[in-house]
Amino acid sequence: MFASWLDHPVVYSFTRSRLAQSAGLIALVMVLGAVFAPWLAPSNPFDLASLDLNDALLPPAWQEQGSWKYWLGTDDQGRDVFSTILYGSRISLLVGVSSVLLAMFLGVSLGLISGFVGGRIDAVIMRVADVQLSFPAILIALLIDGVARAVFAQQNHGDSMAILVLIGSISLANWVSYARTVRGSTLVEKNKEYVQAARVIGVPALSIMLRHVLPNVTGPVLVIATINIATAIITEATLSFLGVGVPPTTPSLGTMINNGNNFLYSGEWWLVVFPGLGLVLLCMSVNLLGDWLRDALNPRLQ
Repeated sequence: MFASWLDHPVVYSFTRSRLAQSAGLIALVMVLGAVFAPWLAPSNPFDLASLDLNDALLPPAWQEQGSWKYWLGTDDQGRDVFSTILYGSRISLLVGVSSVLLAMFLGVSLGLISGFVGGRIDAVIMRVADVQLSFPAILIALLIDGVARAVFAQQNHGDSMAILVLIGSISLANWVSYARTVRGSTLVEKNKEYVQAARVIGVPALSIMLRHVLPNVTGPVLVIATINIATAIITEATLSFLGVGVPPTTPSLGTMINNGNNFLYSGEWWLVVFPGLGLVLLCMSVNLLGDWLRDALNPRLQ
């Protein structure tokens, strides 16, 4: 059984690609670091009692006045930069993965309905998608985020509501690619013999879509979802950098870069460089995995 699993084309492709293995290793290390941040981080940046302003703006340990207690330095509040990166990566990954799952659910559902039912429903969904495609995703996310914040402005829901609004805005800005891809695949699948046979024997349309059509259109969706995780993380970082994303009390990689940018010209370069490097490594590794998965699932390249 194990040998047959190793013979799977995707697994075989992964074992032959050094680039995919390297990207997977980097992504795995960063994800594990984020998940186990409470146990791996030298300090808790959210514990105000443990902060000391006397340790504020310390440089990395290998520089003069640096300390190996804070080997990547500290920020203006005396928080350990390495610990803050680990905790901030949790927020970035949470927002990125959650928004992709929500966008995938919405896009796949609308794409299935649009391609299988057709008619006016197809026309309405696709015209909405065409209109949304005429605007950059970041502008759509900014618009939705701004409207949601205005609606909930009179209610104090804390940081959790702000994160939910951010997830919703990013997912609503990225559902179109899933819908158009699934619609195209569904238009092909619904005319095949197995779908026609299911219709002849009286299988309900919903059952045909979920049990027969959906499993045959998920390949391209997985590739898009893998690549879009990096896009969603960058969108979250951009919104947080602009001050409309994650609240400053819940630091992500974007808020760390935004905060460090205020001290960049005074010489505290580590407040921007290290969070930026973490963001680049995370997004680059996920993008490389997405490119590898796209090639591995392409039968023309087998």
